Formats: sequence, structure tokens, C-alpha cells
Amino acid sequence: MIWNSSADFFAMGGYAFYVWGSFGCCVVLMLCEPWVVLRRRMAALRQVRSQHEAGRSQP
Repeated sequence: MIWNSSADFFAMGGYAFYVWGSFGCCVVLMLCEPWVVLRRRMAALRQVRSQHEAGRSQP
């Protein structure tokens, strides 16, 4: 595909909403994934720590 101007490039031959929307969703998901993984890791560590503490306090 040949674009004569930047406006033609950003219009993407009439598919701009689909193309740029897809890129936008991908960027949002790629930014959210490390945050979600970090939260799940912290929750798992808290759970293991509390189980360890509970096991320690029992005679």
C-alpha cells in the first residue's frame, strides 16, 4: 500500500478505527500484564507467609 501523505497513512485505507484500535488494545494489555502479575505474586507471597506463620504458632 502506498500512502501519499501522513493523513493517508493514519486513515489506513478506511480501516483506521480497526487498525489503531487493535494497536491501542494491545498496548493497554501489554502495560496491564506486568501490573497484574506483580499483584498476584504479592498476594501469593502474603498467603505463603501467613500459612508459614500459622504453622509456626501451633505446638
